[in-house]
Amino acid sequence: MRTFIAIELPKEVKDVLRELQDQLKSSQADVKWVAAENIHLTLKFLGERDEKKVEEISQILDEVAKENQPYEINLVSLGTFPDTDHPRVVWAGIDQGDAQTRKIAQALEEKIAKVGIPKEDREFSSHITIGRVKSNINREKLIQGLDNSKGYLAGKNLRFLATQLLLFKSTLTSKGPVYEILKTANLTKSCKVKLV
Repeated sequence: MRTFIAIELPKEVKDVLRELQDQLKSSQADVKWVAAENIHLTLKFLGERDEKKVEEISQILDEVAKENQPYEINLVSLGTFPDTDHPRVVWAGIDQGDAQTRKIAQALEEKIAKVGIPKEDREFSSHITIGRVKSNINREKLIQGLDNSKGYLAGKNLRFLATQLLLFKSTLTSKGPVYEILKTANLTKSCKVKLV
């Protein structure tokens, strides 16, 4: 089964990202926009894994969740990979929560490598994919639309509390991927209060 680990976004955040997608669609660029219900913050793509491996990953998810406490994430920016002139992936970026997200992703990467799943070649980047550019059709209009929408997210107060790590199964269909939650691990590390 095709699997990945992610943080779910609240419906209100997804709704704003859908509005942003609708704005960018006016460029009529050749972009495969992620269905709003499928938008999430991916921590680790795992690819095709059998049930035994999924069980091992589930245990790792519990371990990492227990080592981390709930934390705030704030979406503020809009960007593209690899750069603004050659967009291949359109994403929403975070400021608050970035360091914690990277810490969790790194812990998952290290522990999962020990059960035989290779580490990523690229360094982890906290981002939420909202679209994938398929060709250069109307690319200039898309770039202009992205430029015009730069401050869109910053004015929306898209702050939320991340409380869970989720293991998803992804089934590819003709209508796009269908996601199913296989495992939920709650972030539970308690905050230690320092006595002054």
